[in-house]
Amino acid sequence: MKPIVCRRINGTQDKEDQKMATLKKGDQAPSFSLVDQEGKEVKLSDFKGKKVLLYFYPKANTSGCTKQACSVRDARSEFQHLEIAALGVSPDGVDAQKKFDRKHSLAFPLLSDPDHKVAELCGAWGEKKMYGKSFMGIVRSSFLIDETGKIMGAWYKIKPENTVPEAKKVLGK
Repeated sequence: MKPIVCRRINGTQDKEDQKMATLKKGDQAPSFSLVDQEGKEVKLSDFKGKKVLLYFYPKANTSGCTKQACSVRDARSEFQHLEIAALGVSPDGVDAQKKFDRKHSLAFPLLSDPDHKVAELCGAWGEKKMYGKSFMGIVRSSFLIDETGKIMGAWYKIKPENTVPEAKKVLGK
């Protein structure tokens, strides 16, 4: 798989450059490898032949991220029937991911992306504003990836409660 590369012009980064590459329907998902909450290496290629719901969330155990993760957990039996694997990604460390998983009985891989490289590849890292301040962080995003690694649906700035319904909509469910 050919990874998507985000470039900086002349080694600088201004407001225009902060717009990361975004994925859209039909694009090849970038290949990646991250560590999950159990310390196990997980690669997107491990799921070849299955659909994958890949979603990015800002911080484990916050209200929106908990709502999003629990909605994915609650769709587990339906996802199993549809042969969809779920992968959550955040900049949190492995220990924080493990606590999040245990606290909410999520039982699907939560991947640690502390240097946000995978988030950048997917366009899920960008400028955010809170209380009048600008900073870089995770843009809550989700992607439905088909069995061959192609994007079936991409949602940026998705509301936590819409992650599962939007994925199901693409599948006609």
